[in-house]
Amino acid sequence: MVQSKASDVDGYLTEVPDERRAALTKVRQMCREELVGFSEVMAYGMPAYERDGACEIAFASQKQYISFYLMRSEVREAFEERLAVHDMGKGCLRFRRPEGIDFDLLRDLLKATANRPDKIC
Repeated sequence: MVQSKASDVDGYLTEVPDERRAALTKVRQMCREELVGFSEVMAYGMPAYERDGACEIAFASQKQYISFYLMRSEVREAFEERLAVHDMGKGCLRFRRPEGIDFDLLRDLLKATANRPDKIC
């Protein structure tokens, strides 16, 4: 999917392929549950979660995979071992298929992010 022009996350989710919508809706729900005090916004054409004006988490339906963006380097470092078995770029965790998403890992990453109130890198 090319960058979305949707003005909100509800609009974004209507644009994603049917086979990915349930998984992305679940990721969104987890973000809303765990990221208390964060604002849900659209940034760079994807759903993002900000605290104090800084984006800390985002997700997207890309052409070849579903991506989960984790902007906190200290959280990535703390989960280095668990992330090593996944397709991980500098700050982007990629899942080729919706059924391959490790929702337990995502929830733990969200909790760790929420518990880090200091400034992001």
